Amino acid sequence: MGIQKLVETLTQPAYVEGRYFDILAANSSASALSPRFSVGRNPLRDMFLEPADQALYPDWQHSTKCLIGNLRRAIGTDVDDPRFVELVGELSLASPWFRELWARHDVKAQFGAPMQFDHPTVGEMTLYRERMSVDSTPGLELVVFHPEPGSADAEKLSLLSSAALPSEGSDAGREWSER
Repeated sequence: MGIQKLVETLTQPAYVEGRYFDILAANSSASALSPRFSVGRNPLRDMFLEPADQALYPDWQHSTKCLIGNLRRAIGTDVDDPRFVELVGELSLASPWFRELWARHDVKAQFGAPMQFDHPTVGEMTLYRERMSVDSTPGLELVVFHPEPGSADAEKLSLLSSAALPSEGSDAGREWSER
């Protein structure tokens, strides 16, 4: 797909997600920011169920509020969709915080926003997240994270993006799961 080739050429962390937040394409910079920003993962699910993912976001609860509002916007009136029912059911059973947020019925478009990260390698940084619809395929969105140009955050992101990711079996790779 053309959008996948575009994502691979971007130097900033970027991925394409579907209607249910499943990652369909991602570049190596996205995986360096979080191993969970990779094909086959679901950032919504990971935000509620993965402690290592929660630790990445100092303002985790605020971030999850935005995600829930955006999920409701993405689904619209198609609440009987089997994939949607499965995802909401899984999160409702496993996460009291998800249940509380879901019961609020907030609907919110979420496109551009600053995001705080506490990365285990480079520490705290603020990146701006842009979420853009892919016109050729309804339900797909391109998500790109970018720093303020010339900032310390830009240096940290550059360091992450240029570094090779640790292998699954190395001690550094376990740092994510133990955090």
